[in-house]
Amino acid sequence: MAYYHSEGLLYTGSHDRTVKTWRISDGKCLDSFLAHEDHVNSVLVNQDDGCVFTCSSDGSVKIWRRVYTENSHTLTMTLKFQPSPVNTLALSSSFNHCFLYSGTSDGMINFWEKERLCYRFNHGGFLQGHRFAVLCVVTVGNNMVFSGSEDTTIRVWRREEGSCYHECLAVLDGHRGPVRCLAACLEMEKVVVGFLVYSGSLDQTFKVWRIKVFCEDENIVGEKCEGRVKKVREYDMSPVLSPSWVEKKLQGSSPFQ
Repeated sequence: MAYYHSEGLLYTGSHDRTVKTWRISDGKCLDSFLAHEDHVNSVLVNQDDGCVFTCSSDGSVKIWRRVYTENSHTLTMTLKFQPSPVNTLALSSSFNHCFLYSGTSDGMINFWEKERLCYRFNHGGFLQGHRFAVLCVVTVGNNMVFSGSEDTTIRVWRREEGSCYHECLAVLDGHRGPVRCLAACLEMEKVVVGFLVYSGSLDQTFKVWRIKVFCEDENIVGEKCEGRVKKVREYDMSPVLSPSWVEKKLQGSSPFQ
């Protein structure tokens, strides 16, 4: 689901391949359209211009614009870089730049940059580091990206200001199952830029992380909120997976359905 604040509209995507638009004030369904050839896995709305982004197991990301006079939506662009199912979307938008991120089942995070004078998005590259499917991606501010994966880890990425270059700053290894959902927000202190990251996993736990970026030497430190502090750069990417989990994964079946 995705909510468009200025118009009071709720968008829902379904495994029946459709997207529906609901008016919150009276619960009326304003539009329903066939969006993809397979399951709709995520829906995202750009709060700046009302563009709707959808992604699917058919391997594509689609961009839709609302036709206000008819309460309908028209397809403006299809983004498809590789055939792997797309599980999640995130948008990082500022006055000068707009980046769209998509997490896929092959462990990649593709990103597209929006052209300034039109609604066209151009493929800028991909972030590689996760070993299994990327299940959730969130952005904070203009250049921070957090991704959760089936490999049980959370990765912290930072985009270099004014470019498409991304650096993986940290790997948070604390869950024992796939990381299914993430949320993050900004914290400000005297000389530290901090982020609170909330993660939910199929290991049936919910964790809260505090990520600190020290402005002077740009050291990255991560801690769980119960007080244990550890430099994130020293985290070992060795998720704890049961033998049966790994066996099912190697056989090609989903171990957490």
